[in-house]
Amino acid sequence: MKNALINKCMNLIRSYNKNYTKKQLDTIKYGLEGLYLTITKLIIIFIVSIVLGIFNEVLCLIVTFNIIRLFSFGVHAKKSSHCMISSLIFFITFPLICKYVTISKELKEILAIPLVILIGIYSPADTEKRPLKDKKKRIIYKILSIIIASIFMILSIKIQNNTLSNNFMFAVIIQIIIILPITYKIFGVSYKNYKKYENNKED
Repeated sequence: MKNALINKCMNLIRSYNKNYTKKQLDTIKYGLEGLYLTITKLIIIFIVSIVLGIFNEVLCLIVTFNIIRLFSFGVHAKKSSHCMISSLIFFITFPLICKYVTISKELKEILAIPLVILIGIYSPADTEKRPLKDKKKRIIYKILSIIIASIFMILSIKIQNNTLSNNFMFAVIIQIIIILPITYKIFGVSYKNYKKYENNKED
């Protein structure tokens, strides 16, 4: 179904503009595949969240997580099934914890600095298809990631509502998980892809 739908869209795009290069068409196809996967993944996650009565918690975590992911990036699974399984684990398990588990303010204070440091060490984490070749951009993304992680942890400590407080902390934790080198290794994808281009320059 996925391939049939994407191929139909690509044929439609080609028919409207015959001047696209192969590289441009490949980029469009990659974008369509990502869009399809995102939509189908969200539909499944939202259905499960409604059944479990945690729709608001899931929606809130997805939004806050994507704010920090926008600058910190992170791993993309090679297989859509792996992406779906990991997304369900993250965005169903953590919202359940957010809603039903009380985490003390003291523990969040203890975790705040180590979590922000980990974001600072490993952000931004690029992918093979989107290598962050520009060093200045990598520095900017790192600084923005640290700022957002710091704000999220401060909110997590200051906010009285336990569910919302947990939400900000877990958004940072999930982001750390997806930027760790071991996560890339588990998913079988290359890490620090920009270095390949640095090596080519040296050659």
